[in-house]
Amino acid sequence: MRIDRVLSNRRPVFSFEFFPPKTDEGQRTLEGTLEVLKEDTPDYVSVTYGAGGTTRERTVEITKWIKQTLGIESMAHLSLVGEPKERLVEILQELQDAGIENVLALRGDPPRGETDWKPHPGGLHYSIELIRLIRERFDFSVGAACFPEVHPEAPDLQTDLRYAREKVEAGAGFLITQLFLDNEIYFEFVERAREAGIDVPIIPGIMPITNVKQIKTITGMCGASIPAELERELEGRADDPEAVAELGVAYATLQCSDLLARGAPGIHFYTLNRSPSTRAILAALRAAHPWTRAKAPV
Repeated sequence: MRIDRVLSNRRPVFSFEFFPPKTDEGQRTLEGTLEVLKEDTPDYVSVTYGAGGTTRERTVEITKWIKQTLGIESMAHLSLVGEPKERLVEILQELQDAGIENVLALRGDPPRGETDWKPHPGGLHYSIELIRLIRERFDFSVGAACFPEVHPEAPDLQTDLRYAREKVEAGAGFLITQLFLDNEIYFEFVERAREAGIDVPIIPGIMPITNVKQIKTITGMCGASIPAELERELEGRADDPEAVAELGVAYATLQCSDLLARGAPGIHFYTLNRSPSTRAILAALRAAHPWTRAKAPV
């Protein structure tokens, strides 16, 4: 089913995001994880785009496997990194032929080791161009990314919101946020987005913390902030991985509960290919059903 229709008919919507492994062993591990997560009946599962080589091919294959074998709705990420326009069309056609109905259209980050974005000589420059290409030639439900704490390359929030609105005008039916750890940042962003004319669902992206060094690296790369109180508690547990994971689950559960109680349309979990934390959080949310306290959708 198309994700834009799911979001229109159901609240809250829960989804998991995975990345394609680089090895056959990693592939088997991921498939085992997904088999277990099937029991949690997510509304959809998304697979990030591995630009170049076997990882890219795994994105398409895993997305097809989730849809066809597991029977779970799936969404393929597609980015412009290293791809000519003709290859993007081929990938989209392959996804469509496999019965995939959902695509997350992204520009993508520079390849590892590079700092500046450089488009492929025969490719596209911006995610808006990819969204338009999809709309012109295919019938996918198209999603796009947004950045509550501003994209690292954007000069300010106003500029970033204008670009997000252009994505919606080009055909994006929903937006998924970059990770954030302070809910007020999300709600302030949604308010500003509505004022800017963005009327599609804005799904909060949540990453349960499992490792102190890892979350600092990830937030440093994407420009997300860590609240001072949370950082202090994490640092106090940095030498105890189990305690860090327990705090991460507790914090993310409170964060998701607050988001849903205040009208967020659902939660998109950045799993980092690990299931225990995400499963625990989702079970707690479904037991407490905080969305029933929401006065109105945001």
